[in-house]
Amino acid sequence: MDYHAFTNDTLAMMYFGARGALVADDELNRLGGEPRFRVRETAEWTKHVANLEAEMLRRGMDFDPIEWRVDR
Repeated sequence: MDYHAFTNDTLAMMYFGARGALVADDELNRLGGEPRFRVRETAEWTKHVANLEAEMLRRGMDFDPIEWRVDR
């Protein structure tokens, strides 16, 4: 995916979408259910988020990096 081609707003929307999917997965896991999006278990999600973060950093955008480590 060519992350350079996206607008700042598009990058932010994709990033918030990934963060939302991760939060949903973590909550389902906490409740004893199966993660719906499998963000932590899917390498493509991790790569996608890393690429988004790299492009957002390159542009000087403000964001909170996603914490991948989970204390369970």
